Amino acid sequence: MTATAKAVPLRPAATAAQPGVPFARLPHDRWSPLEIAFWLLPVAAYFLFPGYLVLISHIMIIGLFALSLDLILGYAGIVSLGHAAFFGLGAYTAGLLAVNGWGDPLLGLAAGAAVATVFGFLVSFLVVRGNDLTRLMVTLGVGLMLFEAANKAEFTGGVDGLSGMEVGKILGLFEFDLEGKTAYVYSLVVLFLLFLVIRRIVNSPFGLGLTGIREGKRRMPAIGANVDQRLKIVFTVAAGIAGVAGALLAQTTQFVGLDSLGFVRSADLMIMLVLGGTGRLYGALIGAVVFSLAQDYIAALNPAYWQFWLGLLLVVIVLFARGGILGGLDRIRSSLDARFQSGKGE
Repeated sequence: MTATAKAVPLRPAATAAQPGVPFARLPHDRWSPLEIAFWLLPVAAYFLFPGYLVLISHIMIIGLFALSLDLILGYAGIVSLGHAAFFGLGAYTAGLLAVNGWGDPLLGLAAGAAVATVFGFLVSFLVVRGNDLTRLMVTLGVGLMLFEAANKAEFTGGVDGLSGMEVGKILGLFEFDLEGKTAYVYSLVVLFLLFLVIRRIVNSPFGLGLTGIREGKRRMPAIGANVDQRLKIVFTVAAGIAGVAGALLAQTTQFVGLDSLGFVRSADLMIMLVLGGTGRLYGALIGAVVFSLAQDYIAALNPAYWQFWLGLLLVVIVLFARGGILGGLDRIRSSLDARFQSGKGE
């Protein structure tokens, strides 16, 4: 049995795995012009929309968070309703360091990633033991326990949140400014670098193995794949990336609230993936953009009932664009290609 990745417009299809090289670059792991154009958009937005840099920075951070969930849900099939636990751990770790005089941004990112990775590794032993329902309950339970622990602990600030952070200059050179320019570039660079890491993972033999586990978990051991080990690895990696996203949000906003650990944040993340499309890296990013902009725009129009319209948008996407926005675009492209080929044949 050979596992293959789904072909999508913004992610080149992977080919056969190279045995013994878990994260090797596959032959078709090349950048398409559409991908290059996608990453040029935030660069252009820096100059075209200087008044929205703070909002776009927030969207990029949430997009990184969504990517971490897509890595386990879209590729490995691990359902989680408590992914915010790792996001919050990263945020509180970076925040506590900054409050206590360790405000170096890169140190905060590394510490947030390390704490979330270790915790994710410990939780992974529970996650791989059950089915989807068990995983939902385990991840939800872990998230709720951390939320209440942060609520009761004095050093986290409780309900009032953690403030008084003093974040230093990036590399000792670039200071965070009120306009959000430094935070914007910082967020974009971190997002892009981690996207490269995730992209390499999913387009590697290891990533193809994850797809095989998602599509046929019971058949993978027949080809010698250690299913539990792969799931533990990817869950741990995803937890670390979520920790980086949390630390990044804490540093750019210089505040950490209980909502960083809340169930609502995990639920919002699931909505983003449904909107953009799971198992498609760019689906997580596009879903984060659509969700954040829709939330901001609709809430401004109707602060009391904005969730109704957001729910309606979600229902429309699920009913008429199976596979999310990218899934719908993929079907439209396939339909147009089929019509073009039939017309060409005539």
